[in-house]
Amino acid sequence: MRQCDLSERVFNDRVMAVREAGKTTMPVVTVHVREATPDDAEGIVKVLNPIIEAGTYTVLDTLMTVDTQRSYVLNASPRGVFHVAIDPADGSVVGFQNAQPIAAYTHAFDHVCDMGTYVALARWRQGIASQLFRASFEALVTKGFEKIHTFVRADNPVSLQTYQHHGFQIVGVAVRHARVLGRYVDETIIEKFLL
Repeated sequence: MRQCDLSERVFNDRVMAVREAGKTTMPVVTVHVREATPDDAEGIVKVLNPIIEAGTYTVLDTLMTVDTQRSYVLNASPRGVFHVAIDPADGSVVGFQNAQPIAAYTHAFDHVCDMGTYVALARWRQGIASQLFRASFEALVTKGFEKIHTFVRADNPVSLQTYQHHGFQIVGVAVRHARVLGRYVDETIIEKFLL
């Protein structure tokens, strides 16, 4: 059995378990996950800026412009993975996940990437992040990555639980690591081995 066949089966089993347990009030939706293009910049900004404005889910503190986001997509590392989740009902971007190499100054970390996952606030708990993770894990392995190492705000338990649900382990805490809206925020250091 191929690895993605197993992950799809596990994902479907978990979706059914969540539905049966009544842990979600929103229906699980199927989205189309694909590589981001510069044309997705406006949709990505529509997902990201409300998350930044909330001031509690990310350490990003500056709103993105469409031009800045378009440039970021164009200039992302060819080794990285930048996926968008598209709602098939209206073609809108409802989430995205970006995984990039952690260092360009040495080959010692060529097997390691970081990751950021963002789902539109109104679309949480619909299985969108799970579909992004599944596609990104497969693409990262194909590109030679073995490990994801990233940070989650320590005061964002929903995000941490989402990453842990997808196999990430806590490896530490960076104390007073970010300063957001005038206050220091700890970040939980997490990682996942892909192989």
